[in-house]
Amino acid sequence: MPVDILMPALSPTMEKGNLAKWVKQEGEEVKSGDVIAEIETDKATMEVEAVDEGILAKILVPEGTQDVPVNQLIAVLATEGEDVKDVAATAGQGGSAAPVAAPAASPSPAAETTSVVAPAPVVSAAAPGTRIFASPLARRLAKEKGIDLAAISGSGPRGRIVARDVNAAQPGARPAAASAAPAPAIAAKDAPKTALATAPGVEQVKALYEEGTYEEVQLDGMRKTIARRLVESEQVTPTFFLTVDCTLDGLLALREQVNGKAPKDQDGKAAYRVSVNDFIIKALALALQQVPACNAVWAEDRILRMKHSDVGVAVAIDGGLYAPVVKKAEQKTLSAISNEMKDMAKRARNKKLKPEEYSGGTSSVSNLGMMGIRNFTAIINAPQSSIFAIGASEERVVVRGGEMKVATQMTVTMTCDHRVMDGALGAELLAAFKGYIENPMSMLV
Repeated sequence: MPVDILMPALSPTMEKGNLAKWVKQEGEEVKSGDVIAEIETDKATMEVEAVDEGILAKILVPEGTQDVPVNQLIAVLATEGEDVKDVAATAGQGGSAAPVAAPAASPSPAAETTSVVAPAPVVSAAAPGTRIFASPLARRLAKEKGIDLAAISGSGPRGRIVARDVNAAQPGARPAAASAAPAPAIAAKDAPKTALATAPGVEQVKALYEEGTYEEVQLDGMRKTIARRLVESEQVTPTFFLTVDCTLDGLLALREQVNGKAPKDQDGKAAYRVSVNDFIIKALALALQQVPACNAVWAEDRILRMKHSDVGVAVAIDGGLYAPVVKKAEQKTLSAISNEMKDMAKRARNKKLKPEEYSGGTSSVSNLGMMGIRNFTAIINAPQSSIFAIGASEERVVVRGGEMKVATQMTVTMTCDHRVMDGALGAELLAAFKGYIENPMSMLV
């Protein structure tokens, strides 16, 4: 029986992907474990392996096709004893769905209930222009039960519809007749702050500028995802900011000693070279252990407090941003963190990171100090609960013991999720971080 090959879900949140390349071509033999295609997600290019054996009879989605939905039929495999031409002629008319090797598992209902990824707004067919907050699980359950989300009142934060709301609704529920008047393109100034503003469309924006005075740059999947998630994070997560200056003289001196004692290979290359950013990652990891209430994420009707410190680190690449996560950073040495970050940063720039390498974590580091930025605020990478914006280290005049002295300082601004921590708790975490930065030897013992 012919085997249908479907677009795989390569991460729990993947809904669409780009079919970058077919490694196997029509008529070629396919063995279990063979790489048959390369799929681009919003963050990475990943290889897809075959599970079944046979001949690739028909490719239904050509390489280069963008935004292919998960589970869409992309090719058909003729198994042993089948006529390849007959299978190709009837491709898409039946067969068994073929799994691919090691796709990310679809989240279970329990897992999705506690997921805190900022939800994409859902547009109800019953009320054009109306945006509805709903969790991914709620959307899936509503679709399975034939329930229009516009007919449900959400019990989650800020009226967000969650799974229990869908389960309590009657199958086939539909909203009452809505006004035919479309929603305004841009939210009015007095619109409720809990509603997501509708951005102006491309034609509305282009109408503001003279034709021929601009160039249109098409967005790739990464930039689209970044834009969507940043808007959701800003509009869904209540945040506040805390700022502190850290003195670095002791850290810089210790860094020089650590790097000076690094073992060298036969070619004289050092086994590691620790950066200031590596110290910052370690300091944050230890601070999260010292203030465990901040080592947590918001999860609908509860808070998930983590046992280990998984710290994300922003890495800029062409056209976007990655935040690979250093797992269990509190247990790792500075040299291990340094080498791990170098490896992940390199693979991030080549879009070779695995989804699990840039997922999770409770806090992140965003360092623009090397670009000369003195201070800034960063947007939380949901579902994390904080992010540390690191400014440039520079010599400043400080007053100590009534005398003016010169010290190397950097400004750190922490963005906090107010649902997870209040001001006093956030200040405690920032103070712990500052303590490790200014007494760096405590990170080595």
